[in-house]
Amino acid sequence: MRILIAEDDSILADGLSRSLRYDGYTVDVVNDGHSADCALQLQAFDLLILDLDLPRMHGLTVLRQLRQRNTPLPVLILTAADTVEQRVKGLDLGADDYMAKPFALTELEARARALTRRSAGTSSTLLSHKKLSFDLNGRTATIDGLPLELSARETSLLEIFLSRTGRMISKNQFVDLLCEWGDEVTPNAIEVYIHRLRKKIEPSGARIVTVRGLGYCLEPQNREESVTA
Repeated sequence: MRILIAEDDSILADGLSRSLRYDGYTVDVVNDGHSADCALQLQAFDLLILDLDLPRMHGLTVLRQLRQRNTPLPVLILTAADTVEQRVKGLDLGADDYMAKPFALTELEARARALTRRSAGTSSTLLSHKKLSFDLNGRTATIDGLPLELSARETSLLEIFLSRTGRMISKNQFVDLLCEWGDEVTPNAIEVYIHRLRKKIEPSGARIVTVRGLGYCLEPQNREESVTA
């Protein structure tokens, strides 16, 4: 899951990004509204954490323009001005959640998890496929209840596959989903990570299928189910 943080307080932005990266998210940070608006037009994200009092473009303007482009991206607003009027305005413009500063980091993390689950089309915190299970909160995987040892990259890959079972994902899409701005991860490196993950999940009966020229997908529970691009 990829998150954009639009926050001009560098200390807060750094703390948020560190915490969310520790939770396994890919996180990009901008410090003004114009940069946020540009990033949202150029890159796909799973969640926007948006401060309202941003330089160069107010957060509500960023939100309004996002919704005018019919982008269904979940938006969590952060603001120091916690007034009913401003909350109502933000929600009416299309925000999905609202937090007043100061806030508890653990609560923000929980709300981020809930919004990204909703974005992925699930309310459950557990993804299952054959004998394989993945806990979205703890970011831990098991096969028949036994822990599966995975690297950070492998864990993120598994989450992507399980949330998109039966859907084709290209190497370039994996790069977009896994890598922050400035990361140097090539499509060939993605191929290596997937090869390692494939071997580790084999005992579960889960199968990662390669379609040359198109990409990879986690084979549906029943082979009769179609694979989609």
